[in-house]
Amino acid sequence: MTDRFDHTVEILGDLIAFPTVSADSNLEMIAHLANRLNDAGAAVQMMTDPSGHKANLFATIGPEISGGIVLSGHSDVVPAEESGWTDDPFEMVARDGAFYGRGTCDMKGFIAAATAMAPMLSEANLRRPVHFAFTYDEEVGCLGAQHLVRELAHAEVRPATAIIGEPTMMRIIEGHKGCCEYTTRFHGLEGHGSAPDLGVSAVEYAARYVMRLIELREHLKPRAPVGSRFEPPWSTLQVGRLHGGVAHNVIAGLAEVEWELRPVQTADKTYITTEIDRYANEVLLPAMRAVHPDAQIETEVIGDVEGLEPADDNEARDIIQQLTGQNGADVVAFGTEAGLFQSLGMSAVVCGPGSIEQAHKADEYVSADQLGQCVDMLERLCDGLVMR
Repeated sequence: MTDRFDHTVEILGDLIAFPTVSADSNLEMIAHLANRLNDAGAAVQMMTDPSGHKANLFATIGPEISGGIVLSGHSDVVPAEESGWTDDPFEMVARDGAFYGRGTCDMKGFIAAATAMAPMLSEANLRRPVHFAFTYDEEVGCLGAQHLVRELAHAEVRPATAIIGEPTMMRIIEGHKGCCEYTTRFHGLEGHGSAPDLGVSAVEYAARYVMRLIELREHLKPRAPVGSRFEPPWSTLQVGRLHGGVAHNVIAGLAEVEWELRPVQTADKTYITTEIDRYANEVLLPAMRAVHPDAQIETEVIGDVEGLEPADDNEARDIIQQLTGQNGADVVAFGTEAGLFQSLGMSAVVCGPGSIEQAHKADEYVSADQLGQCVDMLERLCDGLVMR
């Protein structure tokens, strides 16, 4: 293994020690990375969220021109509350050719490898800039990445390509479905069960809403793009939870429906949300308000993660194919921040060390082999950006 691999392992150990669970602050880890990148000569910018407890890090090495390459990873991790951890999840342990700890593969391994490249990049005469984008709250709706792309949309200098290092076993991923999560709340009018016409049952209207969602779900199948490589090839919709009411003999005043949509194309999300909103506002709500004028139907967007749509012209994919020698590219079911970069007109690809099957589990790990492959790929990327 190279010195840069050893440097990556050292950085990874430091990062695992920061318990950056999404519910908590990531500021200490972001400050640590900012200091490392600043010491390597990067121009560093921290973007705090409205609470002041979370931040993105965006750093640049190279010429101040558009067209740069982004190395992107999220700083947050899921809680480490599962039983079965062999060691402290926030203390990295090397064992049997792998590195164990919460976030080792999802996705601090890639962040460590990218950060370890900074000294090499600073010493080189780069023909295009390299940007480091480390975000907050990916695990709870890609909130940090949404913040970041809003900032980049107004920047004079705009990157052109993004490599998102989610765990793919170093496979090239050029597409994934979006993930849109909603909670729709129904406010009716409680009353005695013996006089249902005098109340407005939030549960009954919620049930009608669910049935309309199920009808609309069937409309998605024939909308599948020709040649779609996803499984299934169409956008999917499912209802995860319906909750409401207090007793058998009480008309339910409140009810909630939790549902999600995983679109293969943005047009499907627009279609579903437009149709279900029309049904709620033009059919259900007038009927509810005919009895109770203060009745309400409200939908809260819990998460709205853009999908990554496969594109024939994708510089990010082509770069990684050249660096790794892989000829093809796959699509996956899980979501990432890649679609948000794509929404800015950037090319984007997902490729990183470790397996998604190890993420969100006790004894999460990334193998030394996978981490080494990532370091080698990034070294070749950096070398290819040097002016000759």
